Amino acid sequence: MPRPPARPHPARKFTRSTREPARGAWPPRPTRVKTILRELDRLYPAANCELNRKNPFELLCATILSAQCTDERVNMVTPALFARFPTPAALAAAPAPVLEDMIRSTGFFRNKAKNLLGAARLLSEKWAGEVPRSMDELLELPGVARKTANVVLGTAYGIASGVVVDTHITRLAGRLGLTRETAPERIERDLMDIIPRERWILFAHQLIWHGRRICHARKPGCDTCPLVPNCPSAFREA
Repeated sequence: MPRPPARPHPARKFTRSTREPARGAWPPRPTRVKTILRELDRLYPAANCELNRKNPFELLCATILSAQCTDERVNMVTPALFARFPTPAALAAAPAPVLEDMIRSTGFFRNKAKNLLGAARLLSEKWAGEVPRSMDELLELPGVARKTANVVLGTAYGIASGVVVDTHITRLAGRLGLTRETAPERIERDLMDIIPRERWILFAHQLIWHGRRICHARKPGCDTCPLVPNCPSAFREA
């Protein structure tokens, strides 16, 4: 996916006076939220999960592996993993050392292998190898918290059970003044309150794409970002 066209301002200099949203920026006005959503639609109309997968089971495994790891790295590991263990039953029978070696490069590989094995066994034993379609049931699986469950429900099944909150969304939601919270559960609640439910799934994908392409953690590209006029934390003209 090519980056959206830049809007350079070569004659301008930008500085940031604070990393926190300005006073009065919370709660965000509905008109500002609508403007942000409209701009995200223009920039990323086809945003989707960037983890490669063919079915809900593969998406579940890939999302578990994505913890503290880039999607790019996960996508390098999963083809061989899914070729060797294509079903929950096959994965449940995998020798732990073999599995650990296959996913080693994703980091925290021992804990991830344990979670993958536990999830595969529970899927096989309790849900006949099918990935469940409810938040409560998904949260029973090892290695699955609300973020992973929201990814699976939204991306695999189109079920808007909540808003995915990963590191990108945590960063951007704060910078855009969409929340003042820092805990994922509270950030999610704030976003659920101000974003229309029918937008929860797409909005999360769009914000993640924007965080990967423009609003980087260390050096946000405010000089080319169309959201700057509605971002309380943006670099401003000096």
